[in-house]
Amino acid sequence: MSEVAIIMSVYKNDKLDYLKEAIGSLYTQTKDVDIFVQQDGKIPKALEVYLEQELNRKKIAYLGKREENRGLAYSLNELISKVDEDYKYIARMDADDISLSSRLEEQYTFMEEHQNIDVVGGHIQEFGEDLEYKKIVKYPLKHEEMYRFFSKRVPLAHVSTFFRRDYFKKAGVYRTTTLSNEDTLLWMDGFKNQCHFANVDRVVAKVRVSSNFFSRRGGFRKAWSDFKDRLLVIKTLRYNKSSYFYALALFVVNIAPAKVKFFLYKRLR
Repeated sequence: MSEVAIIMSVYKNDKLDYLKEAIGSLYTQTKDVDIFVQQDGKIPKALEVYLEQELNRKKIAYLGKREENRGLAYSLNELISKVDEDYKYIARMDADDISLSSRLEEQYTFMEEHQNIDVVGGHIQEFGEDLEYKKIVKYPLKHEEMYRFFSKRVPLAHVSTFFRRDYFKKAGVYRTTTLSNEDTLLWMDGFKNQCHFANVDRVVAKVRVSSNFFSRRGGFRKAWSDFKDRLLVIKTLRYNKSSYFYALALFVVNIAPAKVKFFLYKRLR
């Protein structure tokens, strides 16, 4: 059995330069990793040519293609089913972020030393793509702390996650019914099914934040979907009544203008 597969979905709005930087950061890892990419619907020709080139050079191990855009959760589930029986660990990455070179080795070592842990994440460094912004976002480290933290916010960064393959046997795969909270509901299902969580106490990935990041997070439809998903988490994991206050506060932030969200995001996140 091979050790580590990293899964990534690529869709039409991804940018070639960012994709090259993201995949390039996997080539410099101090731990060997096989890269699996799913093309989620039609993508620009330049992206397609680059991915085909890397596949032919055997720099990436697999390139799945689908004409119809089905969303991130659907694509990740396809990739999980592709690697599940052949790899001990499955790591996540987005097509516009950067993994630090020691990330996968550090997370692999952690999981080998902590056999009770099903998924490990780490801190992230957010940086501005076209705006002046830089921030290190830290997450709680231990399972119990992460469970308490989840009553208000997600306890680990999706882009930083490194799974033992059994996580998906215990918790199930990504739910495809949510608008954009596939990771939130995956953590909910994990806690519900006695999966154990951790974060390493270091930055493992750099996450790109653009000027439209906050406007893309706006809109009543998305805010309402996020609110309903948050209520489901509270009910499923039996958090106390104060959790509803935080859910409502987050809903108000999500429907606020982009400039207000940016202000609050920098100070409260």
